[in-house]
Amino acid sequence: MKDLPVNPNPSIGIDFGTTNSSVARVGVSGEVEVLRFPSLSGLTEAYRSLLYLEQVVEDSTKVRTVQGWSGPAGIERYLAAENKGRLIQSLKSFLSSATLKSTEVFGRRRTLEELIARILRDLREASERHFGEKIRSAVVGRPVHFVGAEREEQNAFAQNRLADAFRLAGFESVQFEMEPVAAAHYYESTLRKDELILIGDFGGGTSDFSLVHVGPRILKRGRTAKDLIGNAGVGLAGDAFDSKIVRHLVSPALGAGTEMRSVDKVLPVPMWVYSKLEHWHHLSFLKSKDVMNMLQSVRGHAFYPERIEALIHLIEEDLGYQLHQSVQRVKIQLSEMPAARFHFSDSDITLDTEVRRSDFESWISEELGLIETCIDGLLAKSNVKAEDVEMVFLTGGTSFVPAVRRIFETRFGGNKLRTGNEFTSVARGLALKAAETGKSGSRRY
Repeated sequence: MKDLPVNPNPSIGIDFGTTNSSVARVGVSGEVEVLRFPSLSGLTEAYRSLLYLEQVVEDSTKVRTVQGWSGPAGIERYLAAENKGRLIQSLKSFLSSATLKSTEVFGRRRTLEELIARILRDLREASERHFGEKIRSAVVGRPVHFVGAEREEQNAFAQNRLADAFRLAGFESVQFEMEPVAAAHYYESTLRKDELILIGDFGGGTSDFSLVHVGPRILKRGRTAKDLIGNAGVGLAGDAFDSKIVRHLVSPALGAGTEMRSVDKVLPVPMWVYSKLEHWHHLSFLKSKDVMNMLQSVRGHAFYPERIEALIHLIEEDLGYQLHQSVQRVKIQLSEMPAARFHFSDSDITLDTEVRRSDFESWISEELGLIETCIDGLLAKSNVKAEDVEMVFLTGGTSFVPAVRRIFETRFGGNKLRTGNEFTSVARGLALKAAETGKSGSRRY
């Protein structure tokens, strides 16, 4: 890349998500611009937070090297590869885990921070090409509670790891902002009067909520800590809903709940494999010699060997991404209509069945209850009554799920619900925060 000018305070906001990421900045005119990335289906504002690694043999030297692609380019490379490499997804969900430090990729250990940095570096370089200047600082979103974090020290541990990943990706300063607060910054930019609002930010791995005073008078006088009334979050969102679709529609067709004969006993097919299958970003971890040998043995003794064969095919061909796309499609359709068809097909596997929205809502009832409890707890600890909340702004893909929207309609009234730019409002708010930070000086981490 040619030498680019360095803006000491570039207005860059980066929403690094479990499933998708987005980048935005405030231009000289004050308008927020969201970076768009080329993909097979055209330009997109959603950059898939995945990394595809492939071992390449150099023709001249026969030396094996590992090359990587992230985002839309990673998807395209993965889909085009005849011999699949390693597709790694949902890395953000592992940040709070002190036990998951690294993974082996083609014989070399790579830390979680290195893998995330590879994605972030591509985001930074794409931003530099588009905006025409070097980018070394950013305001970055973080969830109220990282996935798997039960104590504040675990949240701090996860944030520090994410900061290290940004440093490895070439960023010299990073300021973190709560993702729902960032969404509040964006919503605030559309207001003409001050309001007490509830922000609901639904990502792939977390659902976060904030009660915030926002509005033009607050912006004019300067925001203070008292404007943020309270935060709360729960470590589940879109991925948890997806897992229930897999559990009820996919796993039974691949042998879950069936039995096998072992000597003179009848035993259930091992269920732990299917729990991994429910978290589609774990699917590539099943592609090991020990697991595949175990499944071959199970197939030889299973009452429904063809179902185990289909499971083996899914793992061997590393079809987690394609399976996830089918799950996403039916979830979107169920948000728009009372029933839809789930369809997934790849040579040895064909799954095709109708699913009703009422069934889906019964599958996710536990998760819906946890979201309700989180919201009620936030109101209670903040000493705020539901009727005192003037507006509710929902962002993120899960905010489209009718059962989720009903939670807010029941408590606050449907007339108070607002949405807009559901997939990029956090990045837009982070860009606005970055612009404010640029005026007052940046913090270095």
